Amino acid sequence: MSNGPTRKHTALPKAQILIEALPWLTRHNGKTVVVKFGGNAMIDEELKAAFAQDIVFLHHAGLKPVVVHGGGPQISAALDRHGIVSEFKAGLRVTTEDAMDVVRMVLAGQVQRELVGLLNQHGPLAVGLTGEDAHTITATKHQPEIDGELVDIGRVGEITEIDTGAIEALLADGRIPVVSSIARSQDDGHVYNVNADTAAAALAAALGAETLMVLTDVEGLYEDWPDSDEVISRLTASELEKLLPELASGMVPKMEGCLHAVRNGVTTARVIDGRVQHSILLEIFTDEGIGTMVVPDEEEGDAV
Repeated sequence: MSNGPTRKHTALPKAQILIEALPWLTRHNGKTVVVKFGGNAMIDEELKAAFAQDIVFLHHAGLKPVVVHGGGPQISAALDRHGIVSEFKAGLRVTTEDAMDVVRMVLAGQVQRELVGLLNQHGPLAVGLTGEDAHTITATKHQPEIDGELVDIGRVGEITEIDTGAIEALLADGRIPVVSSIARSQDDGHVYNVNADTAAAALAAALGAETLMVLTDVEGLYEDWPDSDEVISRLTASELEKLLPELASGMVPKMEGCLHAVRNGVTTARVIDGRVQHSILLEIFTDEGIGTMVVPDEEEGDAV
């Protein structure tokens, strides 16, 4: 008899933690959330497993997660093995025809397969596709401008169109789509390597997602880097736009993606620290949040 109340007592904090999540569960139920998987969370085995748990948790909590991934480190390693030199211009990988074959193989045949496998340890949930499938992502050749001149960086694509049909069908069927950032070509029958941050943002906008979450290897956007490591926890689209020219090159596609998302119907876009286990759950189901959240500019007459 005597151990009854004690047992109740030790279980109580668990109940309180679950109840704390209730308003967030209510708010996000049935909503689509696009998660860009990248950074250290992609390489570290424990972080990978925790990521898969988080995504499955979101699914069972009534959200509709869509995972988008690139694979920079894995691509570099595979190019090395094939004797192809990795070269970057304007922060983008120069992608020759030979390199494109390797990129496609690594993203669709290795990174995506591993992620699908981790998610499917929890049930028949994940289905992998690339932007080539069912015309999900269409692109044309991207030529960045360096010192006023357009530069040819090979098979790097600029997204021109998104068709969400296949992803919507998978979500309706209770599945978790896992999308590799490769696009079909609009005009020449080839495929393109597209930046995964950009792809995630374009998909979030096209799907009318509630949230875009970008996992990265920093705590968020810093207030006054490198002089301060204060993270900006919330900023509007216009505030972000002003900051863009000052950002480190690696953060630019992430923050441009967040800006694109909130300017095109996504309610919030967040950059979160993928080095923290279960960062996705902390961000979605707690008051504190742990990254930088970008919100649309308030319209005239909008409630604050």
